[in-house]
Amino acid sequence: MEKKAGFSNRLGFVLAAAGSAVGLGNIWRFPYLAAKYGGGIFLLIYLILTVTFGFTLMITEIAIGRKTGKSCIQAYSDLNKRFSFLGYIAALVPMIIFPYYCVIGGWVVKFLGVYISNQAHKATTEGYFGSFISSTSGPIICLAIFLFLTAFVVLLGVEKGVERVSKFLMPILVVMSLGTAIYSLTIDGAIDGLIYYIKPNFSEFSIKTVVAAMGQLFYSMSLAMGIMITYGSYMKKSDNLEKSVRNIEIFDTSIAFLSGLMIVPAVFAFSGGDKDALQKGPTLMFETLPQVFDKMKGGHIFGLVFFLLVLFAALTSAISLMETIVSIIYDKFGFGRKKICIAVMILSFIIAIPSSLGFGVLSHITIIGYSILDFFDFISNNILMPIVALLTAVLVGFIVKPKTICDEVESSESFKSRKMYIVIIKYIVPVCMIVILVSSLVGYV
Repeated sequence: MEKKAGFSNRLGFVLAAAGSAVGLGNIWRFPYLAAKYGGGIFLLIYLILTVTFGFTLMITEIAIGRKTGKSCIQAYSDLNKRFSFLGYIAALVPMIIFPYYCVIGGWVVKFLGVYISNQAHKATTEGYFGSFISSTSGPIICLAIFLFLTAFVVLLGVEKGVERVSKFLMPILVVMSLGTAIYSLTIDGAIDGLIYYIKPNFSEFSIKTVVAAMGQLFYSMSLAMGIMITYGSYMKKSDNLEKSVRNIEIFDTSIAFLSGLMIVPAVFAFSGGDKDALQKGPTLMFETLPQVFDKMKGGHIFGLVFFLLVLFAALTSAISLMETIVSIIYDKFGFGRKKICIAVMILSFIIAIPSSLGFGVLSHITIIGYSILDFFDFISNNILMPIVALLTAVLVGFIVKPKTICDEVESSESFKSRKMYIVIIKYIVPVCMIVILVSSLVGYV
């Protein structure tokens, strides 16, 4: 077996892990959830959950990876043989998400191409997005382009591929997000949207707001996917684990916050304060925003920068998903890394095709009422990820005990949040995960 890969330093680890966390969940999902669940109050709850709940789960997964030096299947088995099944459940998550994520990544490629080729106005016509995703060849070609870009980086390896690209893209993402957000706030009427976005209105608080913020946390921070365990296995023992996790949180939350600043005030201004315009889910990015850009002064450039930013964000997350799958197979079977990369790329492309065609020639096929892509999204995000987090909390909190994780964190530096961590992993995480699972199942029924 080849020597286990690793990150060259803590900065490389932080930027790669932050790149994994920063993805489509930050760019389009966070803004529309913030708008749907009360603006400022959602933002406040999300920030509180990030530094407590999110921190606890992330440091647990990274510590498991660093302690065992393995990806999720082998890592859970090393912690406790009876929980080896949990590694297989965790491994399923990126394997399910990656193919359909590449389909959405292909949509981003298409819209970036539209702005590059100076055809942005066409994207504002009614039915343009629906017509594109319901076609056959176009979305598959864009999917292939996105998948190839992802696989190319992963083929280069952990240090020369994943780490190097993350070091390049993450600073660019931050600068582009900041610049675009500032420009968005100069639009007439945008300040009202800004106030709605950042000022908490406690009358809008509800349990649904908390559950939505918690669900977004999973999606945004790459939790319960095996990703952070994999990246933790590449981390040096001498690196400060607690500080690294805090840095990842800052990167991830900053991009999410800036995405809201880019989108909420602009849409708010051009819709005349209509919050419903912000609550359109995926179509917000591919239907509403092109219309907003079309009305803006310099909107073509704004749109071009925005979709380039979205592509970078989508790529960093896709790279982490594919890297996790490659690492899982490598640790389990010991095949050559390049062979695994090529096999994963080909199989992912084949598996992704039905999700792509599910909006066109296969649109008549539904699974428990969902389109093919939406079904995979529901199973991975609403069912499997909460189960993985719940069982991880049970394993760490009551079987191997929190001391196992705390000792790993303290092998490099003191664990300042130790007491908070123990309380949250033993009592708060299990309760929250049960609430999310129940709410998901009730919402489906």
